[in-house]
Amino acid sequence: MPVTAEARPGVIAKVAALARRARASAPPEAAAVLSALPLPAVVLDAEDRFRLANPAAEQFFQLSQTTLQGMALGELLPPDNRLFALLGQVRRLESPVADHDLSLESPRLHRQGVSAHGAPLAEHPGHVVLTLQDGSTAAMLDRQLHFLGAARGATAMAAMLAHEVKNPLSGIRGAAQLLEQGAAEGDRELCQLIQEETDRIRNLVDRMEMFGDRPIEPRAVNIHSVLDHVKRVAQSGFAAHLRIVEEYDPSLPAVWGDRDQLVQILLNLVKNAAEAVNPAEGEIQLITAYHHGVRIAVPGSSERVHLPLTVMVRDNGPGIPEPMRATLFEPFVTSKKSGQGLGLALVAKLVSNHGGLIECDSRPGRTTFRLSLPGAPAGATVSEDEEDA
Repeated sequence: MPVTAEARPGVIAKVAALARRARASAPPEAAAVLSALPLPAVVLDAEDRFRLANPAAEQFFQLSQTTLQGMALGELLPPDNRLFALLGQVRRLESPVADHDLSLESPRLHRQGVSAHGAPLAEHPGHVVLTLQDGSTAAMLDRQLHFLGAARGATAMAAMLAHEVKNPLSGIRGAAQLLEQGAAEGDRELCQLIQEETDRIRNLVDRMEMFGDRPIEPRAVNIHSVLDHVKRVAQSGFAAHLRIVEEYDPSLPAVWGDRDQLVQILLNLVKNAAEAVNPAEGEIQLITAYHHGVRIAVPGSSERVHLPLTVMVRDNGPGIPEPMRATLFEPFVTSKKSGQGLGLALVAKLVSNHGGLIECDSRPGRTTFRLSLPGAPAGATVSEDEEDA
């Protein structure tokens, strides 16, 4: 039956509707699905060269899709890495293979606790679809919760010490002073020793009181102004003999926090770095960057805290001994002969006051302390006093 001119618009509309339905019901393209995956995913050819990489993989390898295209995996990892064995098994068995807790270590890549899943690409012999899951973030959050628990324990200890120890110490010291007045010459030294030891214990208790739960009054802080202040203090004193390099993101927005506590955090980290490096060849790097994807869950709430601002203190010292890394931020843990192990515990406590995260990545010749901090809310501006400071 011929279609009249009057009926033609209705027919066209029906055809267009059918076409839209067909497009809506058609499966999405594989490349679009790969790009939407939150996990790093790449396609490797039979020679282990990158043929496709999604945006998450670009962030994982810190290289763009254009740079990765055609690059051999061997340019990023040594040939004895376990990841190559996984790829070989996928091709030999022609079935999916998974491996966990991989270490991807090289001068260009440093990832720990990685889970890898490989599967053959049937349409392209020898090609493998590889997905990677970086377990370091989850491990970092677990460690952070552990550090927060340690900080709370230190807070409770400080309160207990202040109440139960300081008052008796005053009595002991006073009694020793009275005994010294009427004591023989040889006994006076013992009385002085008692006074010195009570003073030492009191000073330790005073230091522990810094862990008290004093809420901060956050405001917009220019983190580069804080870093410049810390650098000036360091170079005029304990780091005068060292080279301090700045690698700043000039577009970094303000941090939402307390300026004095941020100075204390970074001064502690820079001082530790200065004490760790070789005085003749020591170098400390102060680095800032912006990362969009760092969000953490707040316990007991559906809220997600955004921590996009990254501040790093890096040194070229010998690194932190492996046995110490798991308990690095706990009170009284130190590798210094004269240290008391409260500096990094205080740093962890102050970072937690800001709702931030701190992690340490250490190997010989490269130790990095990384802070993830919240940005100032919309509309908050850095005060003139802060800029002057």
